[in-house]
Amino acid sequence: MALTKDFRETIRSRAQREPAFRRALLQEAVELLLAGDVETGQGLVRNYINATVGFQELARAVHTPAPSLMRMFSPKGNPSAKNLFGVIAELQKQEGINFALKVRAS
Repeated sequence: MALTKDFRETIRSRAQREPAFRRALLQEAVELLLAGDVETGQGLVRNYINATVGFQELARAVHTPAPSLMRMFSPKGNPSAKNLFGVIAELQKQEGINFALKVRAS
């Protein structure tokens, strides 16, 4: 489902003024990816990138062309594990956070 410009602007505006929202958006994206909901997780990563650092700046930081990053996080994108985790590592760095796995008893 394509997002409207108004919705993207709403996300960007809120992310810029609310660090907790920004961090929660990235956290939810990573949790979805780890849970196997890759399509939704990639979409949230894309929303996070658009609302924060932008693809051009991220491309410079991870040494990958911006069009390649855009394709990776498109609905039909299929990033390699190396690229995906490289992007997540850079986003964590820029956000000033570190994710850690927690084992839950079943």
